[in-house]
Amino acid sequence: MGRGWSAIVAAATRRLDAAGVASPRVDAELLAAHVAGVERGRLIVAEPPGPEQIDEYESVVARRERREPLQHILGIVAFRRVELAVGPGVFVPRPETELVVEALLAAVSDVPDPVIVDLCSGTGAIALSIATERPDATVFAVERDPGAWHWMTRNLAGSSVRAVDADAVDPTTLSEWDGRCAAVISNPPYVPSSVAVSTEVEIDPAIAVFGGDDGLSVIRPLVDRIFALLAPGGVTAIEHDDTHEVVVPDLLRAKGFTQVRPHRDLAGKPRFTMAVKPT
Repeated sequence: MGRGWSAIVAAATRRLDAAGVASPRVDAELLAAHVAGVERGRLIVAEPPGPEQIDEYESVVARRERREPLQHILGIVAFRRVELAVGPGVFVPRPETELVVEALLAAVSDVPDPVIVDLCSGTGAIALSIATERPDATVFAVERDPGAWHWMTRNLAGSSVRAVDADAVDPTTLSEWDGRCAAVISNPPYVPSSVAVSTEVEIDPAIAVFGGDDGLSVIRPLVDRIFALLAPGGVTAIEHDDTHEVVVPDLLRAKGFTQVRPHRDLAGKPRFTMAVKPT
């Protein structure tokens, strides 16, 4: 690592480790790269930090030490092929959700010019990824929370995604597209309110994290809205809590969905369920 940065990053790593940060070395290096204005891999040849950079680095390390999300400090997060602006007021998308997008894209790979709806869009990560990877698709991003709307519209600016300021479970939301959509995807609030979450997740907006006592207060009505939006043969993918491996598939089957398939994330935890509206 560049002369001067090595010792500073090592000291920051020790501080972040003591604060309980899960990846202290990685975070210390990413923060140093942010301050130095280089990619993390270029720190080794970066110029030694001057007094102003040392002060700035101390400031951002202190913020991370207080467990402010790394992405909030950096102001960006990578998601599949896109980069998103994030900050206070919006849920930071997680890598697990990339698997949900991948599975949905595979499911509609042979559908020409699909109409795809992202319900509870948050940052717009899912919608923007789909529009980027399927430029022939008509993509809608639905979000009602003003804090998330600010970040979503910023991220979607200049893209083909159509932002919709509405409640994802309202029967009138995009009702003009009922029965016409090839796919509907959602990463709704789903954590049961009694579940303890990490300090970083506590900083995310509660409205984007918790789904009532059992985590299903949004998912239950969402299943109805998804069924209405989908065309016969259309597919859905819903991210959910790892305690919902049985109940979410049951909700989908009770509504009339077929080909209901739970999926696990890279850690082996139940993470999302896919289903098809019968033809």
